[in-house]
Amino acid sequence: MQGTVDGFTYGLVTPVAAFLMAALGAALGLRCTTRSLHATRSCRVGWLALGSLSIGSGVWTMHFVAMTGFTVQETPISYDKPLTFAGLAVAVVMIGIGIFIVGYRGATRMALITGGTITGLGIASMHYLGMAGMRMAARFAYDTPLVVLSVLIAGCAATGALWAAVTLRGALSGLGASVLMAVAVTGMHYTGMAALDVHLHLHLPPTLPSDLSAVLPGDRPAEMIGPMLVGPGCFLLLAAVVLLFDPGAVTGEPGKGPRPRDHRDHPVPQARRRLRNDSRARDRRPRSTVREGEGRARYR
Repeated sequence: MQGTVDGFTYGLVTPVAAFLMAALGAALGLRCTTRSLHATRSCRVGWLALGSLSIGSGVWTMHFVAMTGFTVQETPISYDKPLTFAGLAVAVVMIGIGIFIVGYRGATRMALITGGTITGLGIASMHYLGMAGMRMAARFAYDTPLVVLSVLIAGCAATGALWAAVTLRGALSGLGASVLMAVAVTGMHYTGMAALDVHLHLHLPPTLPSDLSAVLPGDRPAEMIGPMLVGPGCFLLLAAVVLLFDPGAVTGEPGKGPRPRDHRDHPVPQARRRLRNDSRARDRRPRSTVREGEGRARYR
């Protein structure tokens, strides 16, 4: 028996809220990636790590905000703890690998393709791990073409967002990259949800089976979404504060450093100028000509 699936139980509230969470995480993470390009080598690791955690937390938060609007009328839903938090870890690690490649290799074609692909796979892996962590009296089936399309959406949009973050400058370009990354996350999510079919188990009571006693409490995601999102929400706030106190990170411009040394300040050109000036001074001095005659020298 096929279940009655509703992915928009609360209308547009959950999709819009999910998109905004994804955009916030992407804005913080991509700006950290941009800032790392202007940082010293010792600070670059910190900026890229902060960017990985920001994007990963934003993606994970977006997923569960969107899942609050997902219901199956015939059965309650709960989540498995290990798989739920494994999705967060996988997202942070794989997204981190992607942006570290771009952060250290720059905007080369191979770096962007490799980094964007790994980042997109990290987003998709988080989504499908989160779906695998769902517990209900039903089994899932996926439409393979739509699953492949969801992964392609994530990879292509993530590549474009990383390209925009490391090649374009200014607040508007940063905003555009963040929106593009949010489109990657939400587009992948709802395409993946469209690929899902829920087949109910027959001859089971309309309650959770006994082997689900270890899952997160509550029958619906809306009842557990608050406690689950406290950690990522606090982290995103912390990342925003860090960026707020780094003005160079807001515009993507390098921070104010020492003035680049002018070539005229180099000691070699200075010495050459002194020699040239001394030579000119000697040329301007009055010269005495010597004429010899009558057995003695005469000077004029």
